[in-house]
Amino acid sequence: MKTCVLLIITLCFFEKVASHKSCLPFDAIFNFGDSLSDTGNLLASGAHTFLAFGNPPYGKTFFKYPTGRFSDGRLMIDFIAEAYGLPHLPPYLNLTNCKNAHRGVNFAVAGATAIDAEFFSEMGIKGLWTNNSLNIQLGWFKKLKPSLCTTKKDCDNYFKRSLFMVGEIGGNDHNYVAIAKKNISQLVQMVPLVIEAITNAASELIDEGAMNLVVPGNLPVGCSAMYLTAFNSHNKEDYDRHGCLKELNDFAEHYNIQLKLALQTLRHNNPHAKISYADYYGAALRFFHAPVHYGFTGETLKACCGGGGPFNVNISAGCGNIGSKACSDPSTYANWDGIHLTEAAYRVIANGLIEGPFSSPPLSPPPFKIA
Repeated sequence: MKTCVLLIITLCFFEKVASHKSCLPFDAIFNFGDSLSDTGNLLASGAHTFLAFGNPPYGKTFFKYPTGRFSDGRLMIDFIAEAYGLPHLPPYLNLTNCKNAHRGVNFAVAGATAIDAEFFSEMGIKGLWTNNSLNIQLGWFKKLKPSLCTTKKDCDNYFKRSLFMVGEIGGNDHNYVAIAKKNISQLVQMVPLVIEAITNAASELIDEGAMNLVVPGNLPVGCSAMYLTAFNSHNKEDYDRHGCLKELNDFAEHYNIQLKLALQTLRHNNPHAKISYADYYGAALRFFHAPVHYGFTGETLKACCGGGGPFNVNISAGCGNIGSKACSDPSTYANWDGIHLTEAAYRVIANGLIEGPFSSPPLSPPPFKIA
């Protein structure tokens, strides 16, 4: 009996390596979103930000060079791909051979919004990092689709075994307005528009054949080094006991509640699809509330890489620029460049999504543990 079990385990291991269907729950991952999951699309587009993400020390921890990821190393989408035995997703704008897309593609673009860019132009808000909103990314997927499968039957079978990550996106819609208007209360009015854009995109993907979708909520932005700098207050009542801004975290919670309600409607309208909500807020709040427990011995609310200031955020010397420097050990920090997190923080969140309990309904069990 033991010999039989050992043989099965051995066979399954080699099947995992070969991405055999009997062992891997997914054959491909398609990701849509912003800088939390962009693996190189903004870099490929040639766009620039005040964060010199194409320069060291970006990528220093894992890849050892800048890849276009806004972190020192891997992102959540990288850990998720690894856990499901799939390669890191190639950015859509770097595809040279569509045959390389069959195991997944990343359409996320740093700075992207859920609502189309024209909306912000009409509001008089300038300085968007990219015009490649969620709707544009969805168009890229539709353009690529004929190279992935031909007949409806082929597409249905292929996408039935694909995972679609719809976000996180929507955070930039709020970021651009919050920073430009310095008015957090105005963000509440945008919530229905942002959520409508996300659920419409998810609905379109389901119409295209998607059966397994993950829709993440917002992070606890009140703990973001950028927001803590931009909305610095002398009133101690504005902060919780961990040093995060109450009003911003309250807004993030409000947004997440509304998103979850919208996903209930989406599930009701599409009972054949599995639509999971990814609780980025809850998964991340753990290390902001109990940093040492998760190995963060540095200053949790302070950016590892930056140009100085109380939270090491200086817009005139953003990470990667002259005048900024990085901490010696990013694994002890949660905040990377003031806006984005470190690989260590993304690992904790990804583990919370895959191992639980921060995905509802739970994601399919992965064949590999997050390393």
